[in-house]
Parts: sequence; C-alpha cells; structure tokens
Amino acid sequence: MDPNPDGPAVFRVTPTCVLRMDELDWRFSASGGPGGQHVNTANTRAEVRFDIAGSPSLGPRQRARLLERLGPEMRVVASDERSQLRNRELALERLRSRLADALRVEKPRRPTKPTKGAKERRLEDKRHRSETKRRRQGRPGSDE
Repeated sequence: MDPNPDGPAVFRVTPTCVLRMDELDWRFSASGGPGGQHVNTANTRAEVRFDIAGSPSLGPRQRARLLERLGPEMRVVASDERSQLRNRELALERLRSRLADALRVEKPRRPTKPTKGAKERRLEDKRHRSETKRRRQGRPGSDE
C-alpha cells in the first residue's frame, strides 16, 4: 500500500496498474483451527474482494485481460496468522501476485531451426549409441 498525499491510498499491482484502496471490499471473520480462546474472540481471518468488471482504475486492455483470466470478481482469503493485521498484509500480497500474473503478457514464441552443428552432434550421438548397442548383441557363432 502506497500512501498518496493528494488523495486516497493506493495499491500498486504493477508499475502500470494502480488500484485505489477504497475499491477493495474487506470482510473479517473468526479463523478456524487451533489457538485456544483467542480464536473464539478475535476476527483474524481476512477476506478481500475486488470487482474487476466495475473498477474505474483499470484500463480497457487490463480489464479485458483480467476478465478473461480471472472473471468479473476476485476473492482472496488469508487466515494463516493469529494477527488480523498480518492476515490483511498476506491477503493484499496474494491479491497483488494473482493480479500481476494475470496481467503479464507472454511474448509469442518464434520457432527456430536447429543449427548445423546441433544436427551434426545429434547424428553423431545416434551413431555412437547405435554402435554401443550393436557391440552388446551376442552374435551366434562369433568369438566375443
């Protein structure tokens, strides 16, 4: 989370994608599992929701890519720690990494041809392997 002196707090996903913190919808509930009385009294489980379809912070290409890869809404839950603050941080980090992964554009692969040296090495390896296997065969009538 980056403090912004000019306006609302922002959440930087990638260098080109910045979300306002007020676009994130938080919910807190009791976390399950061991922990004694603390678990029964503290709402430490953090759940954050982000409306991809309705976000004003996203550009049209970013929105289209996220909708295609993640759907109209994204939900992340963290209940790993006993502290609500730490679970909030974990949820934000998980949200950031999933959004960044979905926004990543993979370069198209350019098909290449093997080099002349690579072809020669492959054929030489095949000849060597063939010779090794031929020598292993016990030929009837031979004195090996």
